[in-house]
Amino acid sequence: MSDTTQLTYKKGLRDGLPIALGYLSVSFTFGITAVGMGIPPIAAILISMTNLTSAGQVQGVSIIAAGGGYIEMALAQLIINMRYALMGISLSQKLSKKYTLPHRIISSFGITDEIFAVASGQKSEIAPRYMYGLITLPYIFWAAGTATGALLGAVLPESVQAALGIAIYGMFIAIVIPPAKKSRGILMVAVTACALSCIIKYVPVFSYISSGVSVIICTVIAAALGAALFPQDIGEAAENE
Repeated sequence: MSDTTQLTYKKGLRDGLPIALGYLSVSFTFGITAVGMGIPPIAAILISMTNLTSAGQVQGVSIIAAGGGYIEMALAQLIINMRYALMGISLSQKLSKKYTLPHRIISSFGITDEIFAVASGQKSEIAPRYMYGLITLPYIFWAAGTATGALLGAVLPESVQAALGIAIYGMFIAIVIPPAKKSRGILMVAVTACALSCIIKYVPVFSYISSGVSVIICTVIAAALGAALFPQDIGEAAENE
């Protein structure tokens, strides 16, 4: 691999700025959503300061608001956020020799889909200083956006709050549609998960299943069917990214 001298902290900041700007609006919506579910503003802010996972956080506050248990929360977060462990393993192949264990532990906190994509796209080996720069602004904007939404959301008209509350789900749809257009397997997994979720939600016999357990069931079944019917080797998976 080429020299890492160009991957400075400042370059990491520059590369992380577009990610941070995107996170600002999403985290603002999360702050409103969390407070709307009865989560205290300070708790919503602390959640975003200790986590960087939009889907996991939304599902987490949903479980809290519904009075779910610790096991339900742990299983839901494990399944939703398992991809970050896989991203970390993949990214570890590009790290420079300066990446000691403490650096790896600290950097692992900031791995998100977008940060992983930008870091993986670098041609040079990744030094700690670049990764810290890449993580800094997205983290600050994620926490700041949540704080703004949690603290100021209450003063917005209810119609505006409702509209912004839908925005975060629109973001999830926007994430799924592009890869679903390229891969029948991803499309099948998404449709299956949606269908199962609707069945659990609206069929009376399943009314006892909580939202957290529903996520676990839908994710495991849809992913298992996708793996069985549309298996991919590493090369094919890379082409679809």
